[in-house]
Amino acid sequence: MKYRTLGRTGWQVSEIGYGMWGMVGWTGSDDDQTRQALQFSVDLGCNFFDTAWAYGDGRSEALLGELVRANPDRRLFTATKIPPKNRRWPSRREFTLDDCFPPDHIRQYVESSLQNSGLSAFDLVQFHTWEDAWLNDDRWYHALSDLKTQGLLHAIGISINRWEPENGVKAVESGLIDCVQVIYNIFDQNPEDELFPACRAHQVGVIARVPFDEGTLTGTLTMDSRWPKGDWRNTYFVPANLAASVERAEALRPLVPAGMTMPEMALRFILAEPTVSTTIPGMRRPQHVQANLATSDQGPLPPSLIEQLRNHRWDRRPTDWSQ
Repeated sequence: MKYRTLGRTGWQVSEIGYGMWGMVGWTGSDDDQTRQALQFSVDLGCNFFDTAWAYGDGRSEALLGELVRANPDRRLFTATKIPPKNRRWPSRREFTLDDCFPPDHIRQYVESSLQNSGLSAFDLVQFHTWEDAWLNDDRWYHALSDLKTQGLLHAIGISINRWEPENGVKAVESGLIDCVQVIYNIFDQNPEDELFPACRAHQVGVIARVPFDEGTLTGTLTMDSRWPKGDWRNTYFVPANLAASVERAEALRPLVPAGMTMPEMALRFILAEPTVSTTIPGMRRPQHVQANLATSDQGPLPPSLIEQLRNHRWDRRPTDWSQ
């Protein structure tokens, strides 16, 4: 496992981190299997774990706390997210700070997340949605800064809405945040336009989420893909999106080199971008952990293949189903 610096924090984090959403909201999740996968990732060198209160109303946070306590001799970096008060994902331009993150709500959920996890502090606390317009109301920053002074968190971050990487550039430039979490993958290359240059200029760490485009870049989707009732993917892969996603994945298939899988190609594309501090695939099974973490040792893709993948950029805008 290779490590990278997470912006101005100076933390050395594994370039393949662990996204902990997949253990809730997706069918097939099993806590015991998840515990095995989490511990296996630590054994292989993963040290960055990203969760949120919204992932099972704190259940994912509890699993992360268990993992930290089970590894007292390891430095594991913990990140969580405060849910918006109005429970609306993504945020919309008309939402105010009071709609989503008033100061009392911020404190309530930081304390709730700490209680769920049994941790004394989180390394990184992020807003689960974001609007750059909220920079005009600095109550959010004072609330988090006070909690930081109290030792309940060590760094401040934002999670940028799907397909809106530009709606975070001003936050980076403000100097008030330490880290951004943004969708970045073979299809979603937009962060390279404005967000990544700003992060480099202001030493803001980058967490690249959704490396497999919610499963499209695993190469396993088909037009017949269906999920059990209650699985989040039913609301994302509506017929129009499923058809377009399968078509895009099939167009990539001829580019996958011999001996490589599409997921490996997807992760190594992300690792070729030096602005990225860590990427956080979801991993519910030990075999997923082994395959994904091994990509760190393989390194970035050849420049010639990266140039070919540039042609598969897919510019999208938020819709009523994109969340």
